[in-house]
Amino acid sequence: MTPEEFRKYGHQIIDWIADYRTNLASRPVMAQTMPGEVRSKIAVNPPIDAEPFQDVLKDLDDVVLPGLSLWQHPMFFGYFPSNSSLASVLGDFLSTGLGVLGLAWQSSPALTEVEEVATDWLRQMVGLSNAWQGVIQDTASTSTLVALLSARERTSNYGLVRGGMQAEAQPLVVYVSAHSHSSVDKAALLAGFGRHNVRVVSHDADFGMCPKALDEAIRTDIAEGRTPCAVVLTTGTTTTTAIDPLQKNIAVAQQHGLWVHVDSAMAGSAMILPECRWMWDGIEGADSIVVNPHKWLGAAFDCSVYYVKDVQHLVRVMSTNPSYLQTTADGQVKNYRDWGLPLGRRFRALKLWMLIREQGVAGLQKRLRRDIANGQWLAKQVSATASWKVLAPVQLQTVCVRHEPEGLAGEELDRHTLNWVNSLNQSGRTYLTPATLEGRWMVRVSVGAENTERHHVEDLWRAMQEAAVL
Repeated sequence: MTPEEFRKYGHQIIDWIADYRTNLASRPVMAQTMPGEVRSKIAVNPPIDAEPFQDVLKDLDDVVLPGLSLWQHPMFFGYFPSNSSLASVLGDFLSTGLGVLGLAWQSSPALTEVEEVATDWLRQMVGLSNAWQGVIQDTASTSTLVALLSARERTSNYGLVRGGMQAEAQPLVVYVSAHSHSSVDKAALLAGFGRHNVRVVSHDADFGMCPKALDEAIRTDIAEGRTPCAVVLTTGTTTTTAIDPLQKNIAVAQQHGLWVHVDSAMAGSAMILPECRWMWDGIEGADSIVVNPHKWLGAAFDCSVYYVKDVQHLVRVMSTNPSYLQTTADGQVKNYRDWGLPLGRRFRALKLWMLIREQGVAGLQKRLRRDIANGQWLAKQVSATASWKVLAPVQLQTVCVRHEPEGLAGEELDRHTLNWVNSLNQSGRTYLTPATLEGRWMVRVSVGAENTERHHVEDLWRAMQEAAVL
């Protein structure tokens, strides 16, 4: 493809995306395709000869788009917000078009320095002190893995340069809540702790980790010859957006010398609102934090910011320094390859930098406040309606609900819940996510698509009531 052809088709693609965003509300929210249907429309073998690019663009409409569930749809209330604001989309497009790699500062100085600025802007926006420094990872899963690798090496006094985990005299233990994201469990396993050394700590009535239970679990492990290593706390759990009490749990962890990682992937965006920062009381006592701007804040996926205070420790754990990457600038600059897992890094900072500049802090705050207010409105309607229940505190924009008709309980109630939510999703009117809470199925309503206004939430509530009629 020549630059002129790129210009021609690039204009068409931008127009296509703009039309797609403009007409989202007229499309089904959840993909209506059957398993294998998209694949069946694509040739089994790759083309021998070049195809007209116009044919490729035609397949966007005929093959790709019908097989997508539309996360930007104003009636999308599933999983979590993934806003992909258009200014950020342009930043991502530019990153790909520039095609530069951050192997070292010298390989593309602007890649590093824009990332320094963008992550520090976000630090200021969420109210963290200047003791923290940030780096953009791909997802929270990677950030949590980096945190647990860092915790492992601090506790083992850099066992990686000796015999690693296999040489440790006592097993190292990680402490989590039952409501932690599944990526926390995965990271603990990949970091070599082993499933038997992941402790699930009891939670309180609001699904937050109990400091007393954490202390008891740590003391039990010490008494039985194990070495406590790290605790992962969460602000805004996946299922209910529950808040682990940071200050008291961090105090327990510090008493025993544990690394504290705070998973604030979704809820971290809310810290741009001063009225939400009570959720982070005690955060300055943590060792690492993850915030995903590619969720509620609006950055295009993938853009996960990992904050640490002890940068020297992070670099010592992650550093690689082959001769072909060494430069005379190394002592004066950051080489972000030493701040995470990959050697080559995309110019992810562009999409965060451009989002913040185009929206401004005030614009981002206004949208998040709107979403929180809409979540609170829905919770009030549910609580005031017979046979409907709100099952967890609504502290952000997620509402956990269940329709409980008289006489239904147990597995019969579970079937009713799954039936009405699945029928609603399959109708194309909206998209909700069922999940289990305390062993029973319920429905999560995650408010936060960029174009979702109050009237969309009102439409959703009507649709829920209609779908739940026996």
